[in-house]
Amino acid sequence: MYLIDKFYMLHAIKLAKLGIFTTTPNPNVGCVIVKNRKIIGQGCHFKTGESHAEINALKIAGENAKGSTVYLTLEPCNYFNLTPSCCNALINAKIKRIVIATKDPNPKINGKSLELLKLKGIKITNNILFKEAKSINKGFFKRINTGIPWIQLKLASSLDGKIALLNGNSKWISSKIARKDVQKLRAQNSAILSTSKTVLQDNSTLLVNWNKLNYHIKKIYPKKFLRQPIRIILDRLNKIKPSDNIIINPGKIFLIKSKYTLENWPSYVEQIIIPEINGYFDLKYLFKILGKKGINNLLIEAGSILSGFLITYNLIDELIIYLTPKLFGNIALNLCNIKKFVNIIDVPNFYFTKIKKIGPDLKLILKPIK
Repeated sequence: MYLIDKFYMLHAIKLAKLGIFTTTPNPNVGCVIVKNRKIIGQGCHFKTGESHAEINALKIAGENAKGSTVYLTLEPCNYFNLTPSCCNALINAKIKRIVIATKDPNPKINGKSLELLKLKGIKITNNILFKEAKSINKGFFKRINTGIPWIQLKLASSLDGKIALLNGNSKWISSKIARKDVQKLRAQNSAILSTSKTVLQDNSTLLVNWNKLNYHIKKIYPKKFLRQPIRIILDRLNKIKPSDNIIINPGKIFLIKSKYTLENWPSYVEQIIIPEINGYFDLKYLFKILGKKGINNLLIEAGSILSGFLITYNLIDELIIYLTPKLFGNIALNLCNIKKFVNIIDVPNFYFTKIKKIGPDLKLILKPIK
């Protein structure tokens, strides 16, 4: 039975991934309905406010769902919010058995739906491929459990660990194909954070360019569904102005400041005041605010100073480096500015989780050893 359950759950996880660009702040969820070892219904959650995976699958199965087994990557919701309770829909469909990958960490749901289903005589199997199911919702689980988003720091580096020449020239460190991969990374995140210095130096918009996504992504993510991440800019010295490129391109923007400025900001720009500690923003405080605003996944694109600060104080969950086979030499800008260490045992330590060749470059994904 376990192998059969694993087979269908893998399919449900595959379906869940179809919502990876659109579901935030909701989790990615997939559902497969099986009867007599045949799939009679399947679906995923695609967008907040729209039908959940279970409802989409039940619509396909229809009355045939009676007596079936339902495979679900996340415990079903048990209350009416933007959509009706999926738990009640499954009960009304008279399903026989439900296989769950993992409980929902939301305290309103956590285990309660499983108890209700059990009371209605539905057989429960839990924790089937729970690690795989959690991995596609790392941001959702972390935000619910800690109040803070899943935080990725993205850097592009030369082979000798430099991010720009001494004059600040950094276009382009990585290859065109690697930069396309960054567009995918942006599209998957709820928000992108950078500094005013980096944004102004690069004349960046921090927007997702749908045209630069690869063919496979475009096929499952049509342009009409393009969801731009919230752009967050650390602007302690009030360098950003309404006429800057980052502002004149519409889309939700959080300007992080020490005090409000009376500029003629567009309606989509929100100023958020954050306290300072020793001349730096209190980033832990900021990340808590972003969690309260429903941001599951935060991508940080910044220079060596902010990168060094984040690494030094263990504020990231994942480090992504696009490593290009170029040498910039000693007189160039370092990957990150961190304090001087005397003992190797004290330096920030990471482990590789993935190494992938992208065109002429390497994409390195690392996690900190905390």
